Amino acid sequence: MLNLSVILEDSARRYPTSPAFTFGETTLNFAQINGAANQVANGLRSRGIQPGDKVAIDCLNLPYFPIIYFGILKAGATVVPLSVLLKKEEIAYHLKDSEAKAFFCFIGTEDLPMGKMGYGGFQEVDSCEQFYMIMPQPTDASPIEGVETLGSLMAGQSPVLKRTASSPDDVAVIIYTSGTTGKPKGAMLTHSNIMLNTVISADLGELSENDTQIIVLPLFHIFAMTVLMNAGVYRGTHSVLLPRFDAGAIFGLMDKHDVTIFAGVPTMYWGLVNHDTTGVNLEKITKNLQVCFSGGASLPVQVLKDFEAKFNVPIMEGYGMSEGSPVVTFNHKNRVRKPGSIGTPVWGVEVKLVDDKGKEVPVGEKGELLYRGHNVMKGYYNKPEATAKTIQNGWLHSGDVATKDEDGYYYIVDRTKDMIIRGGLNVYPREVEEVMMKHESVSMVAVIGVPDDKYGEEIKAFVILKPNQDVTEDELRIWTKGNIADYKYPRHVELVDSLPTSATGKILKKELRVS
Repeated sequence: MLNLSVILEDSARRYPTSPAFTFGETTLNFAQINGAANQVANGLRSRGIQPGDKVAIDCLNLPYFPIIYFGILKAGATVVPLSVLLKKEEIAYHLKDSEAKAFFCFIGTEDLPMGKMGYGGFQEVDSCEQFYMIMPQPTDASPIEGVETLGSLMAGQSPVLKRTASSPDDVAVIIYTSGTTGKPKGAMLTHSNIMLNTVISADLGELSENDTQIIVLPLFHIFAMTVLMNAGVYRGTHSVLLPRFDAGAIFGLMDKHDVTIFAGVPTMYWGLVNHDTTGVNLEKITKNLQVCFSGGASLPVQVLKDFEAKFNVPIMEGYGMSEGSPVVTFNHKNRVRKPGSIGTPVWGVEVKLVDDKGKEVPVGEKGELLYRGHNVMKGYYNKPEATAKTIQNGWLHSGDVATKDEDGYYYIVDRTKDMIIRGGLNVYPREVEEVMMKHESVSMVAVIGVPDDKYGEEIKAFVILKPNQDVTEDELRIWTKGNIADYKYPRHVELVDSLPTSATGKILKKELRVS
């Protein structure tokens, strides 16, 4: 028997008074988090939630998230994390698709009215029977009359619990994919999937009870959930929570809490590199910071070099996806690290690259990345056809194009769906982006394909310049032409002040395509 919540119970026994989660001026230790999670589990049981039921959560990076997350697991139910940016109709879709019986939703703010959106979506789904508003303070009443709160659910519940036994193959979490190709699908991750990935992540980061990490990546996303929250709980690590990325706030927290570990997506590293550090105690921050991790998207090599030069700390890049629990490959600390590479497969995971006929490609050639192992999801919830298409003979087809070098290190070329076909020739946006990032005036680039009557698709680059640079769009186009094959350079260049990003910090190319 295995229930993922054992990692919290174990740390509550080993490090009861050690800091577990900090938000603002509030710090809760492992015993407090565990006791509160037990109250949530007892409350859910008292309301009829059974093992195997689905319970959704829509919450910012607050201590309430791990409390509810582990409470759901302790009750034997399945956690369904939702993006904090979802609107009413999207929330209704996720609740209905996952067949959630209960829904915890944070009240939100004026700028981000999560509670209003969440309750509106909940009201449209008859199969979701229970709604609990998460308020800033447990004793706060809900602003919507008749609506229960997390505090009222926990009130009077015992902080002691006998955890529900679960099978390793039971579904612990249903994590929804981004839905860039149609409606989002719920990837079913088992207790075993996430437990093994949690242990591997803790080993990769060499986490310990003496470490402090910042979690600014959203906890509803599998990267933060497994690699940071769960791995941190497993090892007794102190996690400092921040709901939204702000470079100044990050530096302040690094200084205040002597942070040793940071993980982010490429846009976050770009933001830290370009932030004015006047008044920031960089000497102290860089002395404490031991290692940084990057995932979620390919990290531009130029950003990696600039960050490491400024902060004197290595960035270990890896590759993963929701369907992989998430970690598939990583640059290991005890091996050679290759900038631009996503490293080698993690323990217990096999990777191969194949062509469009399913045949493995030679070293150095491009192919779709496939993997198999303990990290592969159970399948997409209630979508057997999509599952059969994605998992074939035990191998999960990622949709990502990669190469492998002679040392067995993998490099992501691009997403299959992002590939541009110009006049019958394949152009991978990342290759163009990497070249343009080398221009002295360029800060960030996003390349897409746009419709073209002659070539089918033409290449367009959206470019953010570094401060006080006045290079023109035409000059950038000509410069890029001189540094890449003629069919690959962007015929269209547009200078922009910012690029659209998701809640996880990924650049949203689908929004650029319709702009």
